[in-house]
Formats: sequence, C-alpha cells, structure tokens
Amino acid sequence: MFGLGILTSLILLPLLGALSIFIFVRSDDEATEVGKTGAITAKKVALATSLATFFLSIPLWQHFNSAAEGFQFVEKYEWFAGKNINYYLGIDGISLFMVLLTTLLLPICVLASWTSVNKRMREFMICFLILESFVIGVFCALDAMLFYLFFEGMLIPMFMIIGIWGGDRRVYAAYKFFLYTLLGSVLFLVAILYMYIKFGTMEIPQLIAQAPNLDLFTQKWLWLAMLASFAVKVPMWPVHTWLPDAHVQAPTAGSVILAGVLLKMGAYGFLRFSIPMLPDASHYFTPLIYTLSIIAIIYTSLVALVQEDMKKLIAYSSIAHMGFVTLGIFSFNIQGLEGAVLQMISHGLVAGALFLCVGVVYDRIHTREIARYGGLVNRMPRYAAVFLFLTMASVGLPGTSGFVGEFLVLLGAFKANPTVALLAASGMVLGAAYALWLYRKVVFGELVKEDLKDILDLSGREKLIFAPLIILVLWMGIYPRPFLSAIEPALQNLIKQTHAVAKDQPSIDEKLMVTGK
Repeated sequence: MFGLGILTSLILLPLLGALSIFIFVRSDDEATEVGKTGAITAKKVALATSLATFFLSIPLWQHFNSAAEGFQFVEKYEWFAGKNINYYLGIDGISLFMVLLTTLLLPICVLASWTSVNKRMREFMICFLILESFVIGVFCALDAMLFYLFFEGMLIPMFMIIGIWGGDRRVYAAYKFFLYTLLGSVLFLVAILYMYIKFGTMEIPQLIAQAPNLDLFTQKWLWLAMLASFAVKVPMWPVHTWLPDAHVQAPTAGSVILAGVLLKMGAYGFLRFSIPMLPDASHYFTPLIYTLSIIAIIYTSLVALVQEDMKKLIAYSSIAHMGFVTLGIFSFNIQGLEGAVLQMISHGLVAGALFLCVGVVYDRIHTREIARYGGLVNRMPRYAAVFLFLTMASVGLPGTSGFVGEFLVLLGAFKANPTVALLAASGMVLGAAYALWLYRKVVFGELVKEDLKDILDLSGREKLIFAPLIILVLWMGIYPRPFLSAIEPALQNLIKQTHAVAKDQPSIDEKLMVTGK
C-alpha cells in the first residue's frame, strides 16, 4: 500500500478507515434519517476496511518461511535520529498468528455490532478500527519504545468502548481496566528505559542478544518490573479482578476483542521480553509463575461454578485458560511452549465465540442472568448446536483446538514438574463442570418462560459470524501441523536463548502421533 511494507500497510489501513469515517460520515442523532444513514455508512466502511485488512494479512502466512528462525517481513526506518530508536517491524511464528487472529476477529466484531449498538455508531466503529491498528502494531513491533507506544495506545479506544457503550456500571469498569493496566505498564517502561541506558538501543533483537549478560540481581528487578505489566494483561491471579467487570460491562464486540486478542498481549510480552531477555531471572521465578498459574486455574474455575451471569462465568473461565498459557510458557520445553501458543490462538477463537453466543440471546431478551433462560433448544436448535460445539471446545474435547493446546501444555508441564501438571489437570475437570452446567441451564429443560417462547433462532448474519470460528477450531483440532510448523522454529530459538535446550526433542510428526492427529 503506497509502496510501504505489508506490516506498515496492515497498521495504517484501519487508521485510514477510521479517518474516512471521521471525515465523511456525519455524527447526527440516529433517531433522524441523516443519523441512520450515517450509522449505516459507518458500519459499511468499517466492515470493508476490516475485511480488506484481513485479506491483506493472509499473504503473511502464505509467504512465511517456516524453516527460518529469525524475523520476517522486516521494515526498518530511522525514527529518532542518532538515538538508536527506530520504526522497526517484523514477525516470527509467534506473532504471525496473533496478527492473523486480530485481523480475523475485527470484521466479526463489526458484524456482531450491526444491530446491537444503537448509539454513536460512527464513534464506535472509529474506536474499533483504531484499536485494531494498535493491536497489530503490538505484535509487529521490534523496537521496545514502539512496542510500548502501541501497548499503551490500545488502552484509549478500549477504555472508550467499555465506558461509552457498556452496561450500567460501565464507567467503573472502564476506569478499573485503565488504571490496572496503566499502572502496571509504568514499571515496564522503567525496565526498558534502564536497558536503553545500559545498552544504548531499543531494538528488541539487540536487547535479546545483550540483556542476558546482566547479573542475576539486575535481571530479577527488571523481570519483576515486566511482570507487573504482563501479569495484569494476561491477567494472572491476584491482579485479575478487573477482567470480570470489564467483560460484564463491555458490549459484545468489546468482550470478543478483549478475550480474543487483548489478553494475549501479556503472554506475548513474556515470550518477547521476559524470557529471551532475562533468562536467568525467568528460571529463578518459575516456581512463582507455577504457583500463580495453578491458583488461577483452580480458584477461578471454582469461582466460575457459582456465577449467575453468563458473561462473568466465561470471563472467569478465560482467566483459568490463560493460566494454562503461562504454565506452558514457563515449562521451558518445546511441548509446553507450543501448547501455550496454540492455547492462545484457540482461546481467542473459542472464548470470543462464546461471548458471541451470549450476545445472541442478550440481543433478544436483554439479560445475561443464567436463571432467566432454559429450554432454548426447543426454539433455537441451530443456536443450541453451535453453543454445544463451542462448549466442548472450551472443555478440550479431542478434535477441537482446545484439546491440542491443553494436551501439549500438560505434556510440557509434566516433563518440567509432574506435581504441577497433576494440579493443572484438575482444572480441566472443573472446567468441564462449569461449562456443562452453563449449557444445561441455558439450553436444556422445559421452555416455561413466556418471553422465550417466541425467541428466534440464529439469523443469516449470525451464522456467518460463527462459521469461520467453528471451521478454524475444527482445523486446529484435527490438523494442527500448519500451525506447529510455523511456530516451532521461533520457539526452538527461544529455548536456545534461555540456555534450556532439551535433548531429543520430539519432531512435529511424533507430537501429532501422540495427540492422535
């Protein structure tokens, strides 16, 4: 686009779409004809822009060299003259799928908001397009300062999405989300500024090469500073309390992008900064991460069992699933790391789709209270089938993406610490308990409530929303080889950087045989 590299084009295209809506679409009250026309135009421009961004991102995978360990599609331009702070972009196998996940979910979010958002549609679509641009920037940045600007910049549109278009307690949830994430990130800024002063560069590849030479005492403090930021974003226990409030109050599309992409930024930060730059400290604090991950898996699963709000239950389940991600990352073996990345992708698809399931019935009945439902299978058989499939994927049913990710995480965790793996496996049992309980209460039973007797099944637009998510969940569950092939070189390189290369690591074919795929 305009002679720029593909990564810069992916970052700029949503911004251009947002700018065109801002300039050419009027912001009148949607109760008027002019306002309705403006809202429709804003939706069409946002959908066209997000679809164009998605199709532009597909060649990243098509032309990605799965045999290479380094960064690809690299773009580098001088930013601060003589300061070694540059506009520096590139992706590896880890960031490749995070970018693709982002570009896939944005048009789905636009379609999900087509009828459910009924005020300030112009501003709503602008916020989502700006958010998409910043999130793509996070996963492509190879300069620590550029990463930080994108990392913090995405807080603004997400804050507005929750605070303006959220539920009754939207302002409280928005401020809680903003303050938690901002305060943690200040310490991350201190850490990267220290390394810049020490090494004279902000370029991530150079910091990965030089920062491991720091003494253990310094690494510990830098690692804890980064943990303060990344743990909030994951979120890890006990800094997770902002997430249920944010999910409950956010509009459906906001919950989808929050669960699907934004939670992955913390785990991505561990993979891009904490582990390769501070390997000695990462090994030193591994018991801490194991403890926090196990608490997150078991405790939040128990909390999910007693929830009365569908969104809050799925929000707590997200914390538990992300506990598997951090557990796999700090197993420091190829099985655990690949399982963590696959779990990140799978959770983005499955959790996002589950929030869409909640949005479908909320748009019709305008309540998320579990007790208000029951017997929906009698009036919504297609919805019941979709909801069941996604529930099974969340539980980790073989043949779905959830199984492959969790199995590899547990395999890696067992090699690192069998006791930790056993405790984590108990979380899968609890996960099945709350997921199946939710499905039974909402879908099965007698259809006795009057306002449910005329409820309509999935519309054509809603079927279109769920179709790509279901296909990808099945693809990853049945044939994960393309994902593993692209991810493995980057993770093998990460293991080498941490001086923790395990002998006789199994090949992709051997791992696929173990998982029965």
